[in-house]
Amino acid sequence: MKKVLVVDDEPSIVTLLEYNLKKASFEVDKATDGATALKKIQENKYDIVLLDLMLPEMSGEDVLKQVRMDKNETPVIVLTAKDTEFDKVFGLEMGADDYIAKPFSPREVLARINAVLRRYQPTNQSEKDVPATNDERVKAVGPFTIDKHQYRVLQGNKNLKLTPKEFELFEYLASHKNQVFSREQLLSGVWGFDYSGQSRMVDIQIAHLRDKIEENPKNPQFLRTVRGFGYEFLIGSDEGE
Repeated sequence: MKKVLVVDDEPSIVTLLEYNLKKASFEVDKATDGATALKKIQENKYDIVLLDLMLPEMSGEDVLKQVRMDKNETPVIVLTAKDTEFDKVFGLEMGADDYIAKPFSPREVLARINAVLRRYQPTNQSEKDVPATNDERVKAVGPFTIDKHQYRVLQGNKNLKLTPKEFELFEYLASHKNQVFSREQLLSGVWGFDYSGQSRMVDIQIAHLRDKIEENPKNPQFLRTVRGFGYEFLIGSDEGE
């Protein structure tokens, strides 16, 4: 049984999530302030954390920041009434795996939880060996295997454990390999909007992707910067950045 920590200071939200999570066969633990949440995360093993940003005693931002500084890779989905692009960027910078703005439906939360958990499942050898030609949802690109059914990317036998947006960005770039995209084009193609004021979101996700797919993120082999323009996903070339 998967174990979830629900962190929110609104009793009605905690009760709603606890009821629906238990109904979906999750074991549920709870915290109503940031300090308690951090202590629980440090002392227990959770499969995923649902974390509100606006908490008493210690903010959700500070909890998430400390969790990642502790090298704790427990998946975290941020739940918050805030819905500005600044908050989304901040959450991504701190290492959130997904972001859900209030109000939300329990069904949406469960779908997001299951999507994140699928990417953290250990690689199953029998699944990995299914030829890509047998299922359009499984595609090989260079040393990577993109599995749209499991919503994950494998590099050889290694599950890269990408966040939802990292997966979408990787899949988009890999589907257009050796093509150069501006930040604005990536915002339009992956995020669904195309104004330059949020190009920082692209740079954040590119940096996170490089940390996971590149042997040396400072000298990337696959995800290259095209100076003065944007990025490209390069396969089959030995040319430098």
